[in-house]
Amino acid sequence: MFAPPFSLKMGRSMSFPIFALSRRRFLALAAGALAFAASPALADKAPAGKIPVEELMAPNALPDIVQGDANAPVTIVEYASMTCSHCAAFHHEVYPALKKNYIDTGKVKFILREFPLDPLAFAAFMLARELGDKRDAAVDLLFAQQKNWAFVDNPLDGLANVLKQAGLGQDKFDAVLKDKALYEKINAVRTRANEKFGVNSTPTFFINGDKFTGEISVDDFGKIIASKTPAAK
Repeated sequence: MFAPPFSLKMGRSMSFPIFALSRRRFLALAAGALAFAASPALADKAPAGKIPVEELMAPNALPDIVQGDANAPVTIVEYASMTCSHCAAFHHEVYPALKKNYIDTGKVKFILREFPLDPLAFAAFMLARELGDKRDAAVDLLFAQQKNWAFVDNPLDGLANVLKQAGLGQDKFDAVLKDKALYEKINAVRTRANEKFGVNSTPTFFINGDKFTGEISVDDFGKIIASKTPAAK
């Protein structure tokens, strides 16, 4: 689990918006924040809290991108940070089976929401959002190649090189990182998650409103999903 290296107190915005950073300052902040990525994972087997699904699914500053059947009986919301190694592990090791067995079969709808924990994660999410309905594909690509951009000497260059594979050119890359409105919307998603739902680390999952923090295995996902499907009752 990757814990934030800065305050997430209610009503406070991050003090280092990307569009206001010089390249040198951006890289220094990103390098410092990424030192926290080695934090150990915490896998809670029991729910850590409960949020009413209606409140969890209320309109956000950015529209949700839903994977799976919108009417599926189980809703999974993941709050993730693009520089979190445990989030990357989930998307590489667990998500494919989750998608095959539950999302693609209509049992689960899955939503990933932005919870960036450092400037570099903010940048990655902003750039992924620029790709519209291809955002989740960009997120998968960035998690798959996380070591090629998040943990290198020049992360902005690495990020640009990875996203070229998704068709994002350098001019658009530079423009997106200066988009104050998009930054503020992602920050609003993050702030709401912290203030309303108590999210303060990644990955955090809400499964039909039950909150789970840390990594969850495929088997544990299966057990939780089964307990929440009508056929299991």
